Amino acid sequence: MMITKSIIKDIIISNEEFIDRNIMKIVPREDIYPPESLNKAVIFYGVRRSGKTFILYDFFKRYRDRSLYIDFEDERLAGFQLKDFELLRSSFLELKPELINRETVFLLDEIQHVAGWEKFCRRAVERENIKVFLSGSASRMMPFEIHTALRGRAWSMEVLPFSFKEYLGARNMDVHDNGLVHGTKSILVKNHFSEYLRWGGFPEVSLMESEFEKIKLLREYFSAMFFRDLIERFVIKNIPLLESLTDKLFSSFATKLSLNSFYKQYKDKFPFSKDMLFKYYKDIIQSMLVFEVRKFSESTYKRMRNPAKIYTVDPGLCKRVSSTDTGRLLENAVFLELKRRGTEVFYFEGNKECDFVTKSPDNKFMAIQATFELNEQNTEREIGGLVEACEFLNIKEGTLITYDEENELKAGVIKINVIPAWKWMIT
Repeated sequence: MMITKSIIKDIIISNEEFIDRNIMKIVPREDIYPPESLNKAVIFYGVRRSGKTFILYDFFKRYRDRSLYIDFEDERLAGFQLKDFELLRSSFLELKPELINRETVFLLDEIQHVAGWEKFCRRAVERENIKVFLSGSASRMMPFEIHTALRGRAWSMEVLPFSFKEYLGARNMDVHDNGLVHGTKSILVKNHFSEYLRWGGFPEVSLMESEFEKIKLLREYFSAMFFRDLIERFVIKNIPLLESLTDKLFSSFATKLSLNSFYKQYKDKFPFSKDMLFKYYKDIIQSMLVFEVRKFSESTYKRMRNPAKIYTVDPGLCKRVSSTDTGRLLENAVFLELKRRGTEVFYFEGNKECDFVTKSPDNKFMAIQATFELNEQNTEREIGGLVEACEFLNIKEGTLITYDEENELKAGVIKINVIPAWKWMIT
């Protein structure tokens, strides 16, 4: 079907009506601060269903009098080509002639469906007085995937599922209320945190009440990610290998993974090469379904030769294999929060281990240990690993994050702040 101005105008108007009529509540997202003064195309990228479209809806409402929202997965736009962007622009200005020679805002969803979109965006932000906000699939919109036509002219922002603070906002709790931390409402916050660890922060899942619906929806998400973001995106042929590897990764969250050990374990079960295994692993990492954390070392060689620790993009996708997985779920949630805060994240391994060493943009280091609880069996190990990391980094303070314990400890000259995860995530 040929794309005409009449079709485009119908889509523009129907999208405006849909957003105005149906999108009443939008949970404010943390750390979504596009540069106001720079002529950059702002790209929101991340795993599917993480809330990128609602961020565009939010900007539509913010710039309501001069904004255009288009979803390129709309079947009426099938066959939309680079040349049609000028048709889109002129159609919009014909609907709103008062915007001629004024700054406009284009919100373009699932833009990866249009070949050469980068060229239009470059011209739009540099010459046409158009603010451009874009979203698309994780694997096609990551910064290193962006075409050279837009290099240096794009501002990429990673979107993860809800943080715990955002989750509370979705559950109609005022995250700025001091009573959430110190008052009787803290009991309700703890209950929400337990649910957050269990089901994760995908926005749609966060708003559901039925466990059956949550399970069903998470399975549908994983299936779509598996087929569309892995098999189709990377043209994967060895499905048994991909299934075994993803199963291993999603059940090995918050632990080290050795691909060499995986190869030895599975090489006799079905045919595959080491090269194929390492390629599929790289594809999964690139899909943003799984993140890897490397050992803390000044040597890149040492970081890469040691096994990586694996964390999933959301606790709801973690595959539990026993009832003791709550500690690993907590650690996974802590990692995601550290990632949201924009720090580089490593694990520390000396004589003992510490879950996280973080490096801030201004080169400040922190040592963080995550454990569900401190008890007679693990206290010496958990504190010992944290203290060793602090001494290695030459810092005087470390953080030990638990499910619900709060304390201040001393180990020699090292001060250890013990804090509940739920409190750490909202303060």
